[in-house]
Amino acid sequence: MNPAFRLSMAIPLHNEETVLPELLRRTRAVLDQIAGGPHEIVFVDDGSADRTFAILEDAARQDSRVRAISLSRNFGHQAALTAALDHVTGDAAVVMDGDLQDVPEAIPQFVERFHQGYDVVYAQRVRRKEPWPLRLCYFVFYRTMAKLADVRLPLDSGDFGLMSRRVIDQVRRMPEHHRYLRGMRSWVGFRQTGVPVEREERHSGTSKYNLWRLIKLATDGIFAFSIVPIRAAALLGAVAIGVSVLYVFYSLYFRFFLKQSPQGFTALIAAVTFLSGVLLFFLGVIGEYVGRIYEETKARPIYIVERVVGTLKNRAGNNLAESGRSE
Repeated sequence: MNPAFRLSMAIPLHNEETVLPELLRRTRAVLDQIAGGPHEIVFVDDGSADRTFAILEDAARQDSRVRAISLSRNFGHQAALTAALDHVTGDAAVVMDGDLQDVPEAIPQFVERFHQGYDVVYAQRVRRKEPWPLRLCYFVFYRTMAKLADVRLPLDSGDFGLMSRRVIDQVRRMPEHHRYLRGMRSWVGFRQTGVPVEREERHSGTSKYNLWRLIKLATDGIFAFSIVPIRAAALLGAVAIGVSVLYVFYSLYFRFFLKQSPQGFTALIAAVTFLSGVLLFFLGVIGEYVGRIYEETKARPIYIVERVVGTLKNRAGNNLAESGRSE
C-alpha cells in the first residue's frame, strides 16, 4: 500500500442540516482508519435554504480535512457532484450522497480494491430499505437502462463508489450539461469492479429526489447513452408500412376475387388514432434529443460557485491558500 495515498470524499448536500452532524462524525471516523493522507472531504452545498452551509463552515474551520463549497443556487444533484469532483485533489475520490443511505463504513473496501489495481469501485446496492414500489421502479429501470445503453452499465449501482485520479480527469473533460455520472464513469473504462453494499434508510429529513426528479435522471441516462428510442421510431414506422401494405393486398383480394368491398370503418379510425399518437410520441422523443443539443450549444457553465471555505491543498498535500469567494 502506498503510504502517500490521499483519498478525497465528494459529497453534495441540499438542506441536510439534520443529517450533517452524524455524517461528519462517521466520515471523519472512516478517514481516520485509512492509511496515508492527508485525506479530505469536499462538501458541495447545492443552494440550501437551511443551516447546511453554516454547519459546514464551522466544520471546515475546526478540521483542515473539510472543505465547503457553496453554489450560487440549486443546480441539481449531478451538477453538485460535478462541482465536488472539480475540487477534489486526492489520488482517488469517493462519491457519495449526504443522506447516509450510502454508508461511509463501506469506503475501506473501496480503497482496498483500488490498491488491488481497480480504477473504479462501485457499490452494488443490495437489500434496499425503501418502499417496495420504489424498489420495483429501480429494479426495472436499471435493467431497462442496461439493455438500451451503448456502454455496459452495471446493475443496481448508483453514484456511490470510488474513482481513481485518471478516471476523474477524464470525467472532468466531459462538458455535457445533462449529466448521468454513473454512466460517464462506465464510459471511461479502465478496470472496474463492484462491491455489494446494503442500502440504508435515509438518516433524517426528506428525500430531494421526488418522482419528477427521478424521471428526469432516468431520461438523462437514457438519452445520454442510447439512441435506441430513435431507432424504435424507425422500426415502428417500418412495421406500420408493412401492415399497411398487407391491408392493401387484403382489400384488393376482397374487391377483385370476392367481389366485395372491405368493411372496417372502426378499424380505420382506430388505426389512424393509434398511428397519430405514435407519431406525436416519437416527435417528442426526437424533440428531447434536439432540445439537449440546443442546451449544449449555449455552453453555459454547469454550476456557479459562490463561496469556498477551507484550505486548498496541492496533490502532495501541502497547503496552498485559504479560499474565499469565487466566481
